[in-house]
Amino acid sequence: MNAFSFNTVPSLLIDYGGARRLGALVRERYRATRLVLVTDRFLHSSGLLAPALESLAAHDWQVTVIDDVVADPPDHVVLDAAARAKASGAEILLGLGGGSSMDVAKLIAVLCASNQPLTGMYGVGNVEGPRLPLVLMPTTAGTGSEVTAISIVTTGETTKSGVVSPILYPDIALLDAELSLGLPAAATAATGIDAMVHAIEAYTSARLKNPLSDMLAKEALRLLSANLLTACRDGSNRAAREAMLLGATLAGQAFSNAPVAAVHALAYPLGGHFHVPHGLSNALVLMHVLRFNAPAASSLYAELADTLGCAVAPDATDAVKAEAFVRAMETLVAETGIPRTLREVGVEETHLPMLAADAMKQQRLLINNPREMTEAFALDIYRAAL
Repeated sequence: MNAFSFNTVPSLLIDYGGARRLGALVRERYRATRLVLVTDRFLHSSGLLAPALESLAAHDWQVTVIDDVVADPPDHVVLDAAARAKASGAEILLGLGGGSSMDVAKLIAVLCASNQPLTGMYGVGNVEGPRLPLVLMPTTAGTGSEVTAISIVTTGETTKSGVVSPILYPDIALLDAELSLGLPAAATAATGIDAMVHAIEAYTSARLKNPLSDMLAKEALRLLSANLLTACRDGSNRAAREAMLLGATLAGQAFSNAPVAAVHALAYPLGGHFHVPHGLSNALVLMHVLRFNAPAASSLYAELADTLGCAVAPDATDAVKAEAFVRAMETLVAETGIPRTLREVGVEETHLPMLAADAMKQQRLLINNPREMTEAFALDIYRAAL
């Protein structure tokens, strides 16, 4: 066995209805009083946060709510939120929402406790710390940000940059599937496929793949594939929602250690230029990247075919099993009903060279791909996805 390291959050709490007991749960760990809750305006205005806020108030937390996080948060949003958090005398950060809210909360926790500028944090291992105590609660089963050491920021007009550091792991990740009940089918599908991509890319990662990340990725893929359509069709199904949320978290733990690759690299320009939600961006290029990678990853895809329960002969070759896996994923994505082509989200053929060139800027991700990705190959994949 090759040497490897594995890192994750120190405390993972799974508690259906936990948001209603949030004040007590956090008070068990901390004696501070001033808490900053980072979220988005929809969650705040919809009333979904009301039980959590009531519980926090009942346990003597003085809460400042920062609710202007947006998808693919620009750096100026992060910096403005950090300034307000610092002015409030923040002692604890709570990120509650989708991946963007949790990503912003991670960075605020560092910016409030450190003099390091945000521009000095981009890349891998550049965060110097320290940070404030950090609690993360997801409302969607997708990004896995609650258990990753990664935060993604939009820099400039269209470019996404990553901050990767073990300092960004939260102290507590709290999973309350009740918060995800009633999530619309389209959002459920996009975030669920995003989580499945995390599992697949972690399992096939060319760098840092290890037995623990493999175990988590396979179990994540099993949970997600078995429950995605149920969660899409019945948004109130508690068992499906719990399985999806756990699957997304396991996938997050996997890819935080065995990093994602070309699917994400090709998805990022779609978000940057066309504001396509991250999960949908992944779904739009997924099948084409899987087929591109198949010659180099057929044995691993064959193993994932078993995880999905694909019907193939016991003595089938890896190539046959790999094709069964790709077809099974294609069918599953199609049955969710989400958009399948780039044209459906406003991309035209004239845009493709620009997208391919931008994808090449994501070398942090492309070095993890099982097959070398060039700009010409990226262009071919975008054409196939058009």
